[in-house]
Amino acid sequence: MANQCPLCEKGTRVGGGYSNRVRATKFNPVGNRRRYPNLQWARFPDGTRTKICTHCMKAGKHLKN
Repeated sequence: MANQCPLCEKGTRVGGGYSNRVRATKFNPVGNRRRYPNLQWARFPDGTRTKICTHCMKAGKHLKN
């Protein structure tokens, strides 16, 4: 299973990682890191279970079929 929400298609993103040293010297030795969505198990009204992001859980998108 990919790290992607099936309801809103939210997936992974690549972002920069910064240390406190980079703010002092403007030199970034850390590089990029991959940021994953917050996927959790949710049960749909028809009884199936799948992993969806917490934003969809809070919005109640998994309850509307």
